[in-house]
Amino acid sequence: MEDPADEFAAIARDIAARAQAAGLRVATAESLTSGAIANALGAAPDASQWFTGGVVAYAESVKRDVLGVTAVSITSLECARELATGVARLFDAEAAVSVTGVGGPEPEGDEPPGSVYAAVAVRGDIRDAHFSFSADDPSVVVHQTVRAALELLRDALPELEARGA
Repeated sequence: MEDPADEFAAIARDIAARAQAAGLRVATAESLTSGAIANALGAAPDASQWFTGGVVAYAESVKRDVLGVTAVSITSLECARELATGVARLFDAEAAVSVTGVGGPEPEGDEPPGSVYAAVAVRGDIRDAHFSFSADDPSVVVHQTVRAALELLRDALPELEARGA
């Protein structure tokens, strides 16, 4: 497998260009990816101009007390949406991406390993996704999650520009 930093660099460059063109500041809220999304964004061009930072929210208390999650389940679309809006508010960012889920190798409650929830909030417009990654190795699930989250963020940014928001 190639270095994840190299693999994600092209997507992060696209995000950088789109965020700068739209005048957006971007933040991240990550559970199972432990800051890997923030790492990819921070390595992109001119990150200090558009990337405000991120929160690694592994503990449920961080999700709830710092980011304002009220969802019953911390592995759900509702939680992912609340993570994105919470980190955007915390960092005064116009765009945010979040992920939560089960990296594995064991299930958590009713959620099988590889069940991942992601959300992107851009100026109040929220889109979310549920992914079912199958892998025996949790690091592979994390890798797939980072790629999916970066793509979800990248794909949310042009839509905003097209609306002229």
